[in-house]
Parts: sequence; C-alpha cells; structure tokens
Amino acid sequence: MTDIKTRSTGFARSALAALALAAAGAAFWLTPAVSAEDAVVIPPPALDEKAASGSEKAIFAGGCFWGVQGVFQHVKGVSQAVSGYTGGAKDDAVYETVGTGRTGHAESVEITYDPSKVTYGQLLQVYFSVAHNPTQLNYQGPDSGTQYRSTIFAENDAQKKIAQSYIAQLDKAKLYGAPIVTTIETGKTFYPAENYHQDFLTLNPTYPYIVYNDLPKVANLKQLFPALYSEKPVLVLSASN
Repeated sequence: MTDIKTRSTGFARSALAALALAAAGAAFWLTPAVSAEDAVVIPPPALDEKAASGSEKAIFAGGCFWGVQGVFQHVKGVSQAVSGYTGGAKDDAVYETVGTGRTGHAESVEITYDPSKVTYGQLLQVYFSVAHNPTQLNYQGPDSGTQYRSTIFAENDAQKKIAQSYIAQLDKAKLYGAPIVTTIETGKTFYPAENYHQDFLTLNPTYPYIVYNDLPKVANLKQLFPALYSEKPVLVLSASN
C-alpha cells in the first residue's frame, strides 16, 4: 500500500480523514473501473489433498491483505479469512512496525476451510490465478517491500508438497509472462491484524485503492470460478460479534 498505507490508520482514527475518504471514493467510483492486474487462467493442480470432512487452515501472502482476504471471503467452503501477519515475532505483529519491512512479517491471510467443499489445491488455484501476481516477489502493484512478498506459509509437509508440485506445474506450462517467484515458508506463526483491517474490502467498496486493485479480483473470482464463488462473504467482525 506504500503511500496509501498512511491513509488507513488516519481513516480509522480520524473523523476528518473519514470524510475526506468518502469524498475521494465517491469521485473515483464515477470513473470506469480498471484492474491493476489481470487474472491468469490456469489448470487445477495435478497433485491435491483428498477431500475430507473437518476443518483445515491455509496461510497465503500476496501483497496487501485487504484484497487477498476479500477474495477468499467469497470462496465456498471457507468459513473464515483473517488478515494478519506471518513470518516474524509476536511483538512485531503491529501494522506500523510491519510496514518498515524489517520484521520478517508478511501481510497474510489465514483461511479456515472445509476440505470436503474446497481443497487446498483449489485454494492455491485461486491464489495463483486471481488473488495476486505470483511473478512479483517483494511487491504487488503499488506496494513494495518484503512485507508484500508472494509467499505460501505451509502448515504441514502435505501442504508444502502440494504447493511445490503446483509451482513446478505452472512454471512448466509457462502461463505467465515471467517466472513464478512465490516462496514457501514453514514453521511460521500467524498473528491477526488490527480490527480496522478486517473486512476492509467489504466495508469500503468505494475506497480508491479497493476499487482499482481489489474489486476486480473478486469479479475475476466470480467469472473464472463460478462453482467456487459465494456472493455473500464470510466476515470476521460479524463472526466475532
């Protein structure tokens, strides 16, 4: 979110900033929406987990967590998608500190899902296709720094194996204009982000950054994955309430 990052804290904490935000968002909404990144049509993974009942977690990082969270909140079989920080220490899991790019954290999303309804491989397909650009390592669109890296935080060896296999499969297919640079990290703890970051896309649909960078991702999810798309998002704050 680069310079845009400073606006979210002010927006959350200042009534004046909120009024300015609303005016800017309304003006931007009147202009045609153009996606910052095009989706890439990709095949499902050749290697995937077996469908099973229960609940599992997956953690993905791919730029600003607002858009990644917004996408996975619309995926059927996902019961929760929480924005947060992964890769660094607990004491550093604070928005302003993570924003320095020196904590080891990445803005990430922890997804709770039912593998009988959506598999880990299908989540990866959404992640690589519409949620972010996997050819951009330490940046996504206007946001730069290691906190925006393209990373899969594998929860176990099975997830690591599936992710490695899928990256190799996609690289071999040469579907992108550049090599996939997504890394795989293991043994990392997820820490939820501040409440004002949760459900940001749904709560701020006219915010310029959301309009340009993130709403097209949700539209692409609906178009490319109609069987996985849920019109109603699963929201963090409503669940906690």
